[in-house]
Amino acid sequence: MSELAQQLRLLEALLFAAPEPLSLEAVSGYFDETTDVEGLLRELSESYAGRGVNLVRLAGGWTFRTAPDLAPKLRLQQKITRKLSRAAVETLAVIAYHQPVTRAEIEQIRGVALGKGTLDTLMEAGWVGPKGRRAVPGRPLLWVTTREFLVHFGLHSLNELPGLDELRAAGLLDLGPITMAERLGGVETQDQGG
Repeated sequence: MSELAQQLRLLEALLFAAPEPLSLEAVSGYFDETTDVEGLLRELSESYAGRGVNLVRLAGGWTFRTAPDLAPKLRLQQKITRKLSRAAVETLAVIAYHQPVTRAEIEQIRGVALGKGTLDTLMEAGWVGPKGRRAVPGRPLLWVTTREFLVHFGLHSLNELPGLDELRAAGLLDLGPITMAERLGGVETQDQGG
């Protein structure tokens, strides 16, 4: 390989790896003083002229950019990030920790009726989905989390969901000590002593 070809390869790699346009001075630091860096930039720019990416001068430096005639064809739809409602977060938590779970069970655990679009929002995000039906009258759908849920939250498996102590330590739960009545399912006990 000729020295010129090797210099062009180095220049190409530098510009490709750079997160922002590189100035002539920055590029020159990678070559010896006798190298015609401006000539290399012109030659590399000409070799990319008819390709999908072009070497262009931008913001006082050199960088690769998509060819202007191709830019409209490469427009991507951008996802808009939205915050989940409190109801959606609670519903997701109930499904994650109690799955498979029916809509009625979600409502019972949360203590309120499930909003019309809550499950739709979670399904649209790809985090929950139906998986079979419970073998009871009415055969309600069972809801579970999906693989996308694990990926989004950085979990290998559901076993990695934080436990009660971890949630308390992170300040995500504001639970006081459990009373005896709560342990007995809300039944008040009377002292039988005399």
